[in-house]
Amino acid sequence: MHARFGARADFVTLYIKEAHPTDEWQMPTNETESVCYLQPHTTDERVGIANDFVKRFHYEIPLLVDPIENETNRLYAGWPERLYVVEDGVIRYKGGTGPFDFHPEEVEAWLSKRFPDAGP
Repeated sequence: MHARFGARADFVTLYIKEAHPTDEWQMPTNETESVCYLQPHTTDERVGIANDFVKRFHYEIPLLVDPIENETNRLYAGWPERLYVVEDGVIRYKGGTGPFDFHPEEVEAWLSKRFPDAGP
Protein backbone atom coordinates (compact mmCIF):
# COMPACT_ATOMS: atom_id res chain seq x y z
CA MET A 1 0.00 0.00 0.00
CA HIS A 2 2.83 2.37 0.86
CA ALA A 3 4.56 1.52 -2.42
CA ARG A 4 1.38 2.15 -4.40
CA PHE A 5 0.14 5.33 -2.69
CA GLY A 6 3.26 6.76 -1.03
CA ALA A 7 3.69 9.41 -3.73
CA ARG A 8 0.13 10.64 -3.07
CA ALA A 9 -0.30 10.18 0.69
CA ASP A 10 1.95 10.44 3.72
CA PHE A 11 2.16 7.26 5.75
CA VAL A 12 3.26 7.16 9.38
CA THR A 13 3.24 4.48 12.04
CA LEU A 14 2.79 5.35 15.68
CA TYR A 15 4.37 3.00 18.18
CA ILE A 16 2.25 2.92 21.30
CA LYS A 17 2.32 0.43 24.14
CA GLU A 18 4.09 -2.89 23.51
CA ALA A 19 1.39 -5.42 22.58
CA HIS A 20 3.19 -8.62 23.57
CA PRO A 21 5.96 -7.85 26.05
CA THR A 22 7.89 -10.68 27.66
CA ASP A 23 6.78 -9.56 31.13
CA GLU A 24 3.05 -9.55 30.28
CA TRP A 25 1.62 -11.53 27.36
CA GLN A 26 4.38 -12.94 25.18
CA MET A 27 3.35 -14.68 21.97
CA PRO A 28 5.22 -17.65 20.45
CA THR A 29 5.58 -15.73 17.16
CA ASN A 30 7.48 -13.01 19.02
CA GLU A 31 10.01 -15.61 20.14
CA THR A 32 10.22 -17.13 16.66
CA GLU A 33 10.91 -13.70 15.16
CA SER A 34 13.16 -12.59 18.05
CA VAL A 35 10.86 -9.68 18.89
CA CYS A 36 11.13 -9.98 22.65
CA TYR A 37 10.94 -6.83 24.76
CA LEU A 38 9.88 -5.96 28.27
CA GLN A 39 7.04 -3.44 28.51
CA PRO A 40 8.87 -0.09 28.46
CA HIS A 41 8.44 2.15 31.49
CA THR A 42 10.00 5.30 30.06
CA THR A 43 9.76 7.15 26.77
CA ASP A 44 13.47 6.53 26.20
CA GLU A 45 12.93 2.77 26.51
CA ARG A 46 10.03 2.95 24.06
CA VAL A 47 12.16 4.96 21.61
CA GLY A 48 14.90 2.35 21.94
CA ILE A 49 12.52 -0.45 20.98
CA ALA A 50 11.20 1.59 18.04
CA ASN A 51 14.74 2.29 16.81
CA ASP A 52 15.64 -1.39 17.10
CA PHE A 53 12.53 -2.35 15.11
CA VAL A 54 13.29 0.13 12.31
CA LYS A 55 16.88 -1.04 12.06
CA ARG A 56 16.27 -4.79 12.28
CA PHE A 57 13.30 -4.89 9.92
CA HIS A 58 14.44 -2.10 7.55
CA TYR A 59 11.14 -0.33 8.18
CA GLU A 60 10.79 2.48 5.66
CA ILE A 61 7.61 4.20 6.85
CA PRO A 62 8.26 7.01 9.35
CA LEU A 63 7.81 5.64 12.86
CA LEU A 64 6.64 8.02 15.57
CA VAL A 65 6.60 7.15 19.26
CA ASP A 66 3.79 7.91 21.70
CA PRO A 67 5.41 9.18 24.91
CA ILE A 68 5.11 6.87 27.90
CA GLU A 69 2.11 8.82 29.21
CA ASN A 70 0.16 7.28 26.27
CA GLU A 71 -1.77 10.45 25.42
CA THR A 72 -2.08 9.67 21.70
CA ASN A 73 -3.25 6.15 22.42
CA ARG A 74 -5.88 7.56 24.80
CA LEU A 75 -7.09 10.05 22.20
CA TYR A 76 -7.20 7.64 19.26
CA ALA A 77 -7.77 4.26 21.00
CA GLY A 78 -5.06 2.64 18.95
CA TRP A 79 -4.09 -0.32 21.11
CA PRO A 80 -3.18 -2.90 20.03
CA GLU A 81 -3.44 -1.70 16.43
CA ARG A 82 -5.69 0.56 14.41
CA LEU A 83 -5.62 2.36 11.07
CA TYR A 84 -6.67 5.94 10.41
CA VAL A 85 -6.80 8.09 7.31
CA VAL A 86 -6.52 11.80 8.04
CA GLU A 87 -7.00 14.33 5.27
CA ASP A 88 -6.83 18.08 5.79
CA GLY A 89 -6.89 17.54 9.55
CA VAL A 90 -10.12 15.50 9.42
CA ILE A 91 -10.38 11.79 10.17
CA ARG A 92 -11.78 10.31 6.95
CA TYR A 93 -11.41 6.65 7.94
CA LYS A 94 -11.24 5.07 11.38
CA GLY A 95 -10.62 1.35 11.33
CA GLY A 96 -11.57 -1.13 13.98
CA THR A 97 -9.13 -2.29 16.62
CA GLY A 98 -6.91 -5.22 15.85
CA PRO A 99 -6.38 -7.94 15.53
CA PHE A 100 -9.97 -8.98 14.75
CA ASP A 101 -11.24 -5.70 13.27
CA PHE A 102 -7.95 -4.67 11.64
CA HIS A 103 -8.57 -4.47 7.88
CA PRO A 104 -5.84 -2.78 5.82
CA GLU A 105 -7.77 -3.69 2.68
CA GLU A 106 -10.40 -1.12 3.71
CA VAL A 107 -7.75 1.60 3.78
CA GLU A 108 -6.47 0.45 0.42
CA ALA A 109 -10.01 0.64 -1.01
CA TRP A 110 -10.41 4.16 0.41
CA LEU A 111 -7.09 5.25 -1.09
CA SER A 112 -8.00 3.66 -4.44
CA LYS A 113 -11.16 5.76 -4.60
CA ARG A 114 -9.32 8.91 -3.50
CA PHE A 115 -6.40 8.36 -5.93
CA PRO A 116 -7.82 6.32 -8.84
CA ASP A 117 -4.83 7.11 -11.03
CA ALA A 118 -2.33 5.58 -8.60
CA GLY A 119 -2.31 2.31 -10.53
CA PRO A 120 -3.13 -1.25 -9.49
